[in-house]
Amino acid sequence: MSYTALYRKFRPDEFDDVKGQDHIVTTLKNQINADRIGHAYLFCGTRGTGKTTIAKIFAKAVNCEHPVNGSPCNECDTCKAITAGTSLNVIEIDAASNNGVDNIREIKDEVTYSPTMGRYKVYIIDEAHMLTIGAFNALLKTLEEPPSYVIFILATTEVNRIPVTILSRCQRYDFKRISLDVISDRLRELMEKENIEVEEKAIRYIAKKADGGMRDALSLMEQCISFYLGQKLTYEKVLEVLGAVDTDVFSSFLREILNDDVAGVIAHLEEIIMQGSDLGQFVNDFTWYMRNLLLIKASDNMEEILDVSAENLIQLKEEAGMIRQDTLMRFIRIFSELTNQLKNASNKRILVEMALIKLCRPQMERDPSSLLERVRRLEKKMEQGVFMAEPNTGNTHKRNVDAQWNPSDAGSEYSGEMQTASQKTVMDKAAPKDLQQVQSMWRSIVAMTSGRFKVVLSSAQIKFNATSEDDNRLYIVFADFLAEPYIDNQEKQHELEELIAKKIGKKVEVRMILQEDEALTAGTLAKIGVDEAIERFINTDVIVEDF
Repeated sequence: MSYTALYRKFRPDEFDDVKGQDHIVTTLKNQINADRIGHAYLFCGTRGTGKTTIAKIFAKAVNCEHPVNGSPCNECDTCKAITAGTSLNVIEIDAASNNGVDNIREIKDEVTYSPTMGRYKVYIIDEAHMLTIGAFNALLKTLEEPPSYVIFILATTEVNRIPVTILSRCQRYDFKRISLDVISDRLRELMEKENIEVEEKAIRYIAKKADGGMRDALSLMEQCISFYLGQKLTYEKVLEVLGAVDTDVFSSFLREILNDDVAGVIAHLEEIIMQGSDLGQFVNDFTWYMRNLLLIKASDNMEEILDVSAENLIQLKEEAGMIRQDTLMRFIRIFSELTNQLKNASNKRILVEMALIKLCRPQMERDPSSLLERVRRLEKKMEQGVFMAEPNTGNTHKRNVDAQWNPSDAGSEYSGEMQTASQKTVMDKAAPKDLQQVQSMWRSIVAMTSGRFKVVLSSAQIKFNATSEDDNRLYIVFADFLAEPYIDNQEKQHELEELIAKKIGKKVEVRMILQEDEALTAGTLAKIGVDEAIERFINTDVIVEDF
């Protein structure tokens, strides 16, 4: 006898063997017991959740000569014929390849003939969403008023593609994803029947990888068993066969990313690729790992939802304390975008490397979350003393302490640049009263600009530090993200400064920020020297070691 795949060998043949769909099984059994059987059913849900299996059991049950509590006996001739696939009463149609009007017309002709044995003719139309519009229209009348001995069961994974006219004529049953515990218990039970030794951690991992599908779980288990035939199946062996990565590897990746260790991250990725791991699987698993961290940060009562071991939970909590919630959300966003890009990519490795570098280098992006991350990193370095003020100057330029850089090291070239810069400063700095004057004539200044820049400026707010005579900074606070392209635009910044200088004859330093970043800026102003350093390192092209 030829070998039979596990998912076929252990396919349930009665309602009691079906796992994870109790709400549907109970309803169908009650209908059979009460003889309140409908004429059209729609089974919808993800793959491998039991739609076709329950349809076949239901077909046997309604035709069974000696049903037991709503389930087929599997002993009578009718049950045996349906199980063997030789019964003329149960007709299975694959709508993926039989989706035309002519196929449906054949069904309409066939339903006029009553069943040769048993009570009902049952038509199981699998992948029903693949039927054409013409085929659906041809089926409408028959589906609404079939003969009393005909039952239609439509199974689909994409219920949104089923016309409303069909939905309204069917009893709809939504198949849930099967829980991790139910799949694990079923795998454990079947491995005992097969006398195969499997590590508990391996069973849990396969159940998780199945993503709620029992058929997928059995297929993955069979793949792993075949590779290590006759050996105990361990967690490490499952990872090797499925091309997956252990959670410890993700932990190392995250720590390297948080330390801005680009070289270490790329080297680590090289190791994973050389081990034969699938990059798409790696991206999905790492995204899931970061999702677990985000859930831990969101609440302290996530142990049951995460379904991880006690030791892994301790490690997750430790790492959750090392990273901010919005940073995690940024990481997840980048990897979610990467998942879509990998589907049609010819060189997946380059895309994955680019995404990992983005995680380490927030300055590669211009979105608000990346800008905030850059500001936080600079503030952290300043608090740790990584930057120091340049001696004998009135500004707040910062230097890298480790490099021990001194202005004199730059020679005459640096001195010439400083002299040129000082020669350009011919106007006095604006005082608070001058900035108030700018505020009063803001509309006329905006009128001198043009295009989209003029539109966003007209809705902006003007703010400044009224308590300091030496602070000539004017903050342009934009209300929405339409102004985001102008935040780091040096050309537009200088344009505004020149327009204001023409109006009041004083030098004003313009800073353009988004409203949601205003609180961060206000908090930073309170720290001596920090604001100036942030502005210089973020809003100019100065290169420091952090970048």
